[in-house]
Amino acid sequence: MGHMSSLLFWRRKSPTVPVVRLSGVIAARQSLGRRGLSLEAVEPQLKRAFSVKQAKAVVLVINSPGGSPVQSALIGNRIRQLAAQADIPVIAFCEDVAASGGYWLAAAADEIFANPASVVGSIGVLWAGFGFDKLLERVGVDRRVYTAGDAKLTLDPFQPERDEDVARLKSLQADIHDQFIAHIELRRGSRLKGDRKDLFSGAFWTGKRALDLGLVDGLGDYRQVIATRFGDKTEFLMIEPKRKLLSFGGGGVSAHLASSVLGDVAEHAIERAYFARYGL
Repeated sequence: MGHMSSLLFWRRKSPTVPVVRLSGVIAARQSLGRRGLSLEAVEPQLKRAFSVKQAKAVVLVINSPGGSPVQSALIGNRIRQLAAQADIPVIAFCEDVAASGGYWLAAAADEIFANPASVVGSIGVLWAGFGFDKLLERVGVDRRVYTAGDAKLTLDPFQPERDEDVARLKSLQADIHDQFIAHIELRRGSRLKGDRKDLFSGAFWTGKRALDLGLVDGLGDYRQVIATRFGDKTEFLMIEPKRKLLSFGGGGVSAHLASSVLGDVAEHAIERAYFARYGL
């Protein structure tokens, strides 16, 4: 009888929901250091979340203005693979922003929730740069570059813009945009309510308006929504990234610290530029 009681007690254990936070600009690990969201950076957390025994669902808390289309696709594909293997639902919750690549990640989930004031959408492709050719001319500097291959100097910032270079870039952007659209159609096609031309124009909306357009399924934060669905006694298991110990090589502690601080400042500036696009 005692054995049976302990077995029944074990079965009454509170539901568990692992939570993975996907926060920051999406970029290859080496291009944005510690701040970048890449498959390499987040895969360990995703694997731990989907391996939690008898989890009711996996929650993704997303706060990202986008970034690399490749890393967005890699992370999104990995989420779907792990979800299929574990056979559990994935629920995304947008915080301040889930735009561009951030919305790509959200669409990898089975359901998307947002705050009414979240920034959601921006299903488009952006490239930005600078042209310094007039500056070089003004200061009397010649740009000397020698290439084998006509396209090697495409959109060189120190030379005047060429129509054929812009056309080539726009073709590349259109191809990536088509891939983005195909992903959203596959994941959310039947739920989208807005005009496709408008939805896929690169525009973005508040979470409240995104609900009307079918870009999200509901409004609310993850604790509230999950507690309503699985009960107030649901336990949230926060899957944090493992901290790496600082390693100082032969250059000395002060040199490495200075380099780390400078790198972090540069990464922060890039991250702020991405978030600033959405008024954040």
